[in-house]
Amino acid sequence: MEYEHQGFATGVDGTRLFWGVSGKGPSMVLNDGIGCDGWAWNYLHAHFAETHRVLHWHYRGHGRSGSPRDPRRIDVPALAADMACVMDAVNMADAILVGHSMGTQVCLESLRADANRARALILISGSYGRVTRTFHGGDALEAWLPAVIETVKRFKGLARAIWGRLPPRMAYRIAKLRGEIDALALSEADFVAYMEHLASMDPDLFLAMLERAGEHTAEDLLESVQVPTLIIAGEHDSFTPQSLSDFMAEKIPNADYLVIKGATHAAPIEQPVIVAARIDKFLRERMEENL
Repeated sequence: MEYEHQGFATGVDGTRLFWGVSGKGPSMVLNDGIGCDGWAWNYLHAHFAETHRVLHWHYRGHGRSGSPRDPRRIDVPALAADMACVMDAVNMADAILVGHSMGTQVCLESLRADANRARALILISGSYGRVTRTFHGGDALEAWLPAVIETVKRFKGLARAIWGRLPPRMAYRIAKLRGEIDALALSEADFVAYMEHLASMDPDLFLAMLERAGEHTAEDLLESVQVPTLIIAGEHDSFTPQSLSDFMAEKIPNADYLVIKGATHAAPIEQPVIVAARIDKFLRERMEENL
C-alpha cells in the first residue's frame, strides 16, 4: 500500500504508531483486523483516496508500529485511544470510521470514548465483541486460548521459531479445503501476504491481543449509535458468522446492511468491487448532507 504522506504518532504510553495518508476530501480512517497491516484495504485504499482524505495506521505491535511501551495496553479501548492519537497527529478531528474484523470493535469503542470522532461507521466482516466465543459458531477458541497462551509462555523460544516458519502456501491450501476463504476469488498471493505479516508478529502479543478482543464487547452501545452506519457481512464468514452482523443491523438504528453472497471473512479482498460500490452508494445516500 502506497501513501502520499506518512509518519509516526505517539500513543498515550509512548508507543510509536505508524500512519499513512492519501487523497483529499472528507476524512476517512481505515482500521485493520488483528494480525493485519493494511491487507484488507489493498484493493480499496486507492479507490477511497480518489474522493476522501484516507488515513490508515498500524496497531501497536503490527507492521511498522512499535511494540507496546506498556504491555498492559493491548485491549480494544487502548487501540481506540491509539486511533485518536493518530488522528490528532494528522489534524483529523473527525472522520468516517471504517473497520474490518477487529477494526469493527475499535470503531465502536472509539464511539464510546468520544462520539464526536465519528461522522459515520462502516463495519465490515466484524463483530461488536466477544469474538472468541463466536469463532466458527462456538466458544471453543475461548476455551482453548488460555492454555495456548500458557504453552507459548513456557516454551517461548520454540513457539517463536515455529510461528516464524508458518508455511503460507500450505496454510492457503488448508484454508481452501476448510472453506475459510473463497478460493475462486482470493488469490494465493494475497493470502500469502497476510500470512507473512502474521508470521512476523510476536506470537505472545498476538495471542494476548486476541484474548483481550475476546473479552471486549460494545453490545451495550449498539442501540445508541446516532451516526449513519453501514454493515457488510460475508455469507460464508466462519470467523465472525453472519448472524453477528444480522444482530448489529437489527440493533443499530437505521443501519444499512449488505450480505455478500459467497464471501468469507476476507470479503474486502475477495470482492472489492462489490464492497466499494456499496460503500460509495452509502456515502452518496446517507452522508451527502453531512459531507
